[in-house]
Amino acid sequence: MNDSIIKDDNNNEYENVCYICRRSESQVGKMLKMLDNMYICPDCMQRTFDLMNNTAGFAGTSVSPTKDKKKETDAKSDKPEAPNNGNSANGVPPVINLGSGFLNLDNLIMPGFFNSDTGIPKSQRVKKAKPEKKADGENEIPAVLDFKKLPPPHKIKEQLDEYVIGQERAKKIIAVAVYNHYKRVTKDAEGTVEIGKSNMLMIGPTGCGKTYLVQTLARLLNVPLAITDATSLTEAGYIGDDVESVLSKLLKAADNDVDRAETGIVFIDEIDKIAKKRNVTNRDVSGESVQQGLLKLLEGADVEVPVGATSKNAMVPMTTINTKNILFICGGAFPDLEEIIKKRLSKNTLIGFNNDLKDKYDNDPELLAKVNNEDLREFGLIPEFIGRLPVVYTLRGLDAEMLVKIMKEPKNAILKQYHRLLELDEVDLQFDDDALMAIAEKALEKKTGARGLRSIIEDFMLDIMYEIPKDPTIGRVFITKEYIEGKGGPRIELRGQKDN
Repeated sequence: MNDSIIKDDNNNEYENVCYICRRSESQVGKMLKMLDNMYICPDCMQRTFDLMNNTAGFAGTSVSPTKDKKKETDAKSDKPEAPNNGNSANGVPPVINLGSGFLNLDNLIMPGFFNSDTGIPKSQRVKKAKPEKKADGENEIPAVLDFKKLPPPHKIKEQLDEYVIGQERAKKIIAVAVYNHYKRVTKDAEGTVEIGKSNMLMIGPTGCGKTYLVQTLARLLNVPLAITDATSLTEAGYIGDDVESVLSKLLKAADNDVDRAETGIVFIDEIDKIAKKRNVTNRDVSGESVQQGLLKLLEGADVEVPVGATSKNAMVPMTTINTKNILFICGGAFPDLEEIIKKRLSKNTLIGFNNDLKDKYDNDPELLAKVNNEDLREFGLIPEFIGRLPVVYTLRGLDAEMLVKIMKEPKNAILKQYHRLLELDEVDLQFDDDALMAIAEKALEKKTGARGLRSIIEDFMLDIMYEIPKDPTIGRVFITKEYIEGKGGPRIELRGQKDN
């Protein structure tokens, strides 16, 4: 029997789900319990009775569901019906079997997928909402986030410094924004002033640490995190994921606990890919339309979300999530945005004394930090979308010195990982300083940021990791610049030399 199915009906942690329409108890109210721990909502039960009354006298036939359930079955078929354990031809069981004169709920069980104890996979079961706090203090449920345990901004930044190198201003901005957001979540009910959301827009070149920064932040705060890619989102009704799919991923990360998911973090990467397309005659279903669909999520609204799936269909239960306290962080590389900024800054350039030159901003490393809402509108983001992301900050591209620090200083630095791997073979791995600078220069040539470091190190470490376990006399290995550039090999010390 499938272990992923919840078999204990006495477990009150999860909501009951209608066996036919897959709606949860919080959506339809109290349900009628049938045999084998199956639950039917009042709407489906009434519809079944109506269907039986309308087809009275046609015993021995299988009746199709009503019009709004036509997606689940197709009663039109020219072929003669073959005996098939009560299932319809397209694999979806009929709702009613009048041949036996009564409702046959056993036909609703799809073999190999549902369990007769509950009929609902564990991934599609929603945890019950916690009871509201009473005035007398009874049945009081502790808050998902405790304000007293929330670290202040400088503590958040100190923890980020242990994993993320550089980007000082970005870490300071994100620490303050996150602290204010969760302070609003935990203390909002106690005041008369309603504090707005501090959703963020993160702009920076590829490989500068946007995703890693958010992953580290969610791990430090111990809140559910959903990372999604905006390139897969389309307008509802078209091929692709609806905007509600980002909340489905957050609900899954929160173990289907709606209360916990409503205080989580959603990071939408590649947000620049949904910019409004220029010179497009057909409907822009993956650009401006997606921005319009995301507006209600960013602002705060009750959204119906499929449970255990990324798209809505008849076999997936739905639940409602309020996005008021969900922190949305959008990130993207925004290629060609620097040209738009440069064009705006050079608009008033004239010939003569005391005037800026046209090439003044060509080599400005801080050019991206001068971005404003006008530049984002020119890039293709609609004003309503920009207005719901009040905190905008940029991340700098990585230079050679920052890449060297990334290899050496973080807790999970890649050099520390390789040093530990060879330490298990009782071999000491050392890197020369000029070798590290050579690795950083190779990574800059790839123009992939910190992502290029691992591929470079994996390449030249392959032979070392393969040969060292062969020779137990090797005690220390030095990685040199000549070895990185392919002009020589690593320096090797034997155990006797190492001891001397």
